[in-house]
Amino acid sequence: MTSAPEISGLCPPRFHAVKDAFAANFTDAPDGLNEQGARFSVVIAGETVLDLWAGVAEPRDATPFTDDTLVPVFSSGKAIMALLMASAVQRGKLAYEEKVAHVWPAYGANGKADVSIAQLLSHQDGLPGFSEPVDPAIWFDQRAVLDKLAAQAPMWAPGTASGYHPVTVGFLANEVHRLADGRTMGQALRQDFAAPFDLDLWIGLPEDQHGRVAALRKPSKAPDLGPIDAIKTAAFLDKGSAPGGRGSAEWRSIEIPSANLHGTALSLARAMGVFANDGRLDGKTILSPAVMAEATKARVSGPDKVLPYDITWAAGLMRNEGLNIFGPNPDALGHCGWGGSCVMADPDVKLSAAYAMTRQSPYLIGDPRAQRLIEALYSAF
Repeated sequence: MTSAPEISGLCPPRFHAVKDAFAANFTDAPDGLNEQGARFSVVIAGETVLDLWAGVAEPRDATPFTDDTLVPVFSSGKAIMALLMASAVQRGKLAYEEKVAHVWPAYGANGKADVSIAQLLSHQDGLPGFSEPVDPAIWFDQRAVLDKLAAQAPMWAPGTASGYHPVTVGFLANEVHRLADGRTMGQALRQDFAAPFDLDLWIGLPEDQHGRVAALRKPSKAPDLGPIDAIKTAAFLDKGSAPGGRGSAEWRSIEIPSANLHGTALSLARAMGVFANDGRLDGKTILSPAVMAEATKARVSGPDKVLPYDITWAAGLMRNEGLNIFGPNPDALGHCGWGGSCVMADPDVKLSAAYAMTRQSPYLIGDPRAQRLIEALYSAF
């Protein structure tokens, strides 16, 4: 058995079971997915109560994984996207029931005129990918992506079901945010959250920060999507279903709120505290009770057309009811990212948490390493 690396950070006696689980993920992880470098952070009622990190950020030269290491968390960044959209609603820039086409007229083409912003955020608008194969380099031309998606007919009747949008939802939501707010999500994140609250979160990573990014070990196999059809192919399997062909440096630098947020687990856990603490972050009200209720309530529930799960979607977040991956409380909510990352908020116990790692797994949601940590965490209650 591999020996556990030195674990750094904060762990009071109450959470020793979590530290033991964190160590076990390096030596005896489920499915042989032993960690390479990882961090797990927990905030309760605005106070950081647990923050663990260990391993290496770059195996080739044994660069240690530290509290300054950035990790790309892929779709876990959709939780921050949901927070930014909720913030825009709070400031009166948008409304969840507002039609997307009211903000962005071109989007209303081909049967999408009545799609609401809430439906877009809850993956109901029928644009999980391009309906015809494209060159993966298109994703580096934001205008080309937006024009093509705006003109595209939905792949199912909007509002009748969810179908997870791995990448497209970030482009779509970012454009709605930009048109309504005047800033991209990356700009709003820096100005409204990262700078004032000292959050190490980035949508569009400046080149001078690239040296802090951990190296990833990709999954050994593809995720299980269940029976394959045209919708799942467009979302995940076409060659052009995700950015490619330009290298990691250019990918890190562009803004894809749905897929390329870089950050630390602690900053993610702190930001998710807005959803755990009645809309407050570090004592400041970010979201009113009314906006909190609108952001977190169920928008659609049932079999997802892309992911092989029954999912209840809020406005950009997965609700825990039915999934049971964010602890035992059904009102918890969060998001998972490609390879295993996870962020969550549980308003019942004022808890928010985030898991970021570099050894990626094929799990779409509910990575067993994250589940082990969350189960150990709730054993302390």
